[in-house]
Amino acid sequence: MLLYLSLGVLLPKVLVPTIESNIYRYLSEPLKVIDSNFDKKLLNTEVAYIYILDGEIKTTDNLNSVIKIDNIEKLVKKMTKSYGKVVYNKKNYYYYVLNSEHIKKIALSNDNYVNKIKAAILSTIFPIILGTFLLIGLMLVLWSSILVRKIDKLKSKIDNIDNPDFNHKIDFESDDEIRSLALAIEDMRISLVNQEKYRNQMYQNISHDFKTPLTVIKSYIEAVEDNVEASDEALMVIKEQTEKLEQKVYSLLYLNKLDYLKNSDIEIVPVDMKKIIDEEVSKFKFVKDLKYIVEVDKKSKYYGTVEHWETILDNILSNFCRYAKTTIKITAKQNKILLYNDGENIADDLLEGIFTPFRKGIKGEFGLGLSIVKKTLNLIGYDITIKNQKKGVLFIIVKETRS
Repeated sequence: MLLYLSLGVLLPKVLVPTIESNIYRYLSEPLKVIDSNFDKKLLNTEVAYIYILDGEIKTTDNLNSVIKIDNIEKLVKKMTKSYGKVVYNKKNYYYYVLNSEHIKKIALSNDNYVNKIKAAILSTIFPIILGTFLLIGLMLVLWSSILVRKIDKLKSKIDNIDNPDFNHKIDFESDDEIRSLALAIEDMRISLVNQEKYRNQMYQNISHDFKTPLTVIKSYIEAVEDNVEASDEALMVIKEQTEKLEQKVYSLLYLNKLDYLKNSDIEIVPVDMKKIIDEEVSKFKFVKDLKYIVEVDKKSKYYGTVEHWETILDNILSNFCRYAKTTIKITAKQNKILLYNDGENIADDLLEGIFTPFRKGIKGEFGLGLSIVKKTLNLIGYDITIKNQKKGVLFIIVKETRS
């Protein structure tokens, strides 16, 4: 409504210069054909004519209907330009003056013509504007009702996001923000479903992984109680299984610790990678009869903490000792680390999620080692990829490229 009224006021004012230009042309044309003997009884009630020759003023009979004036000389003196607008008794009048030889011709009109044009414009524009507003209003009502229905569907979808029996199908045909939001909600729902499946699978795998050493311990205790197994031998097995169980608990706690540390500031400093690798190799070289080849470029620079790099190499070399046949090779150069073992290739389906905690891995085993490696490297700004070689497997550690 405010816009409607504004147009009613502003539009005519904007068009006034054009209207006035037209009225001046309207006034000037007759002056070119009126001679000194013009008819005083011209019937044009909107335009009056003034004729001045040698100081004598003649006017048409309709002058008083155009302008109520008692002193024509005073009005003529105000017409100082060839055309323009004069104000008389607080009213606007338009005039046009044509001088030829000793004759001065003046055409004079009030603002009735201008007002008629304004009224004509308003009578034409207002219905169009009103119709436009009604059409826009109808479209807004229709659009808002469609929008409300879409929002109701999204609300129902969100309310039932964890309900597998709810119909989560998205049927928004128009490609707009609401459809984008619906797709984002559907992606979130699928992600939640996958996380729940992963969580359940992980719990099952953890239970299985912890159950095995506990079952062995329990069976040996029962065997000793039944005098089936010697206590010394049983204690050795129980101790071995307890150490395995302790290591699994430690790994699980460390993995949870990494999730906590990723949101905290860690002091990243340069480390002596050659020293760390040499100490790790000396730690594992008696675990299994394997050949170790180490090549370290002293010019390369590595960052993190000694503790984190020890954890990374501990878990990788522990993994290598299980699968390598004869050789483990560690190369640190060009600011990256390559770790190779000549064991069997890893199946493609296992490579895809090999860093997932407690996912069933090679030979059906479960573990957290590679998950710890991945998260620890990410924590200090590095990343790792695993590639099968023609013979063996290669681990590649490189600095992360962060935007």
